[in-house]
Amino acid sequence: MTDLAARSWRAVPVLVTGADGFIGSWLAERLLDEGAEVVILKRDRPAHSRLRIDGVEERCTVALGDLSDHTALLRVLNEYGVETVFHLAAQAIVAVANRSPLSTFETNVRGTYNLLEAARLAPTVTGVVVASSDKAYGEHEDLPYREDAKLQPRFPYDTSKAAADLIARSYAETYELPVAVTRLANVYGGGDFNFSRLVPDTVRAILAGERPVVRSDGTPERDFIYAADAVDAYLAVAAGLSDDTNRGLAFNAGAGRPWPVLEIVETLLEVSGSDLEPDVQGSGTPTGEIDRQYLDSTLIGERLGWSAQWSLRDGLAETIAWYERVLPSLTAS
Repeated sequence: MTDLAARSWRAVPVLVTGADGFIGSWLAERLLDEGAEVVILKRDRPAHSRLRIDGVEERCTVALGDLSDHTALLRVLNEYGVETVFHLAAQAIVAVANRSPLSTFETNVRGTYNLLEAARLAPTVTGVVVASSDKAYGEHEDLPYREDAKLQPRFPYDTSKAAADLIARSYAETYELPVAVTRLANVYGGGDFNFSRLVPDTVRAILAGERPVVRSDGTPERDFIYAADAVDAYLAVAAGLSDDTNRGLAFNAGAGRPWPVLEIVETLLEVSGSDLEPDVQGSGTPTGEIDRQYLDSTLIGERLGWSAQWSLRDGLAETIAWYERVLPSLTAS
């Protein structure tokens, strides 16, 4: 087992791709708090970003660039002497991937191999963590997913994550690049502005006094972890790369049980003290979605000492509190 407390991030130059996104902002903030020198890669400037709202970006070094530009990526790694890369940048919305598969593949697949190739050539890089997803597994009858389960995606988003997953591990096998893959469950927490997702959409509706809409029949089941637990998983995998036997591995990180989406909505309503009722508008599982998913996280626990620490209720309560603080000012502006 890796002693996570033994890994110090103080003064370590790290690159976080996707820091303007939801989970990336949490990771960048945690690394800064641990004393790391955080470089973030920016292409677009979203209207709303936790990275800016919570004052994280101003503590980072901002490198302007794009995952499509291999030369720019190599420059950033070399210029800032980056030692550890956390690759979280992705087009992460299933519905968008269904509408726009080309841009999804460009970002999620090409962006990943461009970054890995730059990391292979950069002499300072000693570790790369690539964010895959539980969606990479596709649909399986035998649950929970274990890391040795076949990757059998069918839809554009799932396929893009499975391809990036395989490419990353091929770099460990072929070039001995110190890279590992994370396959996380559905992550929730403050700062997710993709309101097509269940938790932020439900919270927004509750705070507006509106009935939260369920776009399925409420029965699809998902594994959920709080953002702070997700960050701990990324740091655990990065720390584990000091052990050569962890290189090229994929690590699941989830709560270890599935929740029906209707139960998540009902829990949010209960935690918020709302007397609203869910508005169930769908039937069955939405197109492009998998009906039932959850992860076996035994491997990351045994090898790296990680387990989810946040209960669903506590995590959802913290999530509601963040949006309750932030959304009124965004609406007013």
